[in-house]
Amino acid sequence: MPGEDYYFISDLHIGGDAELDACDFEPELLAFLKRLEAEAAGAELIVVGDAFGLWEVTDVDGPDKMKRVIDNHPELFEQFRRTGERMTITLIPGNHDYELAAYPELVDLLAEYNLHLEPKEHITRPVAGRTIWIEHGSQRDSFNRIAHFGEPYVTPLGYYVTRHVVGSAGRHATLGRRKWLRYVESVQPNEQIPHWLFSNYFYREMSPLLRYGLVPFLVLYGISIIWFFGAILETYGILPTRIFSWNFMRSFGIVGDIKNIIFTVNSVVFVFLILFSIPFAIIWRDVLKTLRRYGLQVGDEVRLQKKELYCAAAEEVFAGDPQVAVFVFGHTHGAFLEISNGRAIINTGTWLKRLTRIKARFRRIPAVYAPSYRLSCFRIHAEDGRIAIEYERIPKKVGRELTLLERLMILGKSWSDDADIPERTLLPADNRTDAPEEG
Repeated sequence: MPGEDYYFISDLHIGGDAELDACDFEPELLAFLKRLEAEAAGAELIVVGDAFGLWEVTDVDGPDKMKRVIDNHPELFEQFRRTGERMTITLIPGNHDYELAAYPELVDLLAEYNLHLEPKEHITRPVAGRTIWIEHGSQRDSFNRIAHFGEPYVTPLGYYVTRHVVGSAGRHATLGRRKWLRYVESVQPNEQIPHWLFSNYFYREMSPLLRYGLVPFLVLYGISIIWFFGAILETYGILPTRIFSWNFMRSFGIVGDIKNIIFTVNSVVFVFLILFSIPFAIIWRDVLKTLRRYGLQVGDEVRLQKKELYCAAAEEVFAGDPQVAVFVFGHTHGAFLEISNGRAIINTGTWLKRLTRIKARFRRIPAVYAPSYRLSCFRIHAEDGRIAIEYERIPKKVGRELTLLERLMILGKSWSDDADIPERTLLPADNRTDAPEEG
């Protein structure tokens, strides 16, 4: 049917205190909106929540937060106005811009820029005789769920973390080197933030003298332990060699003396760690059990559990309404497309910078958080009575942001935590469970 043509993006997080207000992808977003203005007349662009970072604006309240964002990004909102003259642009609230659901006057304010606000937990759209279910996803997250959706003073725990931790990071980012602190929202899952903070302290904030003094000890730590045990075996005559002895190392002159110092210090550290590792392991194991009891997890399992949570939610929606063929959400910042019994589950991802944890070449050196972008757009439309899903990744390059030491520590390593999303998927007709066509 005419008009059943939809574009989906989400989690732009435009706005915030101080450095958080900078929008790295604004040139790409402007170009994207201009292209839709020229090519997608009559279609609808749906921003699936968190279009704005209103929780991150902390010095004004209520509707004034939205006015602040508009004032700070005039070119972008003027382009919204122009694109909105050619197609419908719809917003639904997320958790970071929950004020959109709480203040009715924002409907009229955004309408001035041809932004159609639907302050609902979820909306639906028809396509090819079936239904698309659209929600941000934060209502299924106990950390960010709004108990009484639409009330202005309902604030979940995530609000306080954003306001006091993320907002503070934006205000204090200029105090550090390279303003790295402003990218705290790019660390996903959030449980990795402590590791990310330590990584940036080591590679950016630590005194260079101390950092480069520590590097030889950390790089040679593993070899030092081998030397430690080798020296013990030689001392007791178990190993019939002298290569681990002090005298042998001194034969290399000052280089051998330096190696002896490094190996000795590392050996002392190793013994110290052994003495404390057993009680620490017992305590850490109990901490993990406690976190799991409260429904919290650490490590790579967090991302998988979140995906499973939303896939289960989609299955509930499919079971409750057989007409729903596509479940669209955002919130978790990880774009993917899953097919389940002929229906589609779509996460629209984020336009924020993404930081991927990469283990350093040497085990004792802190991991490196490598930057990348995945500016995702999904298009859903009817095609010959079937539902066609098209995926586009808008290109954006990352500048030379890693320090020399970070680049050396991951030299030769490649990484990608991106889900493989086909450029085109055609769902089976009606409710059949045939495999979808990809191409």
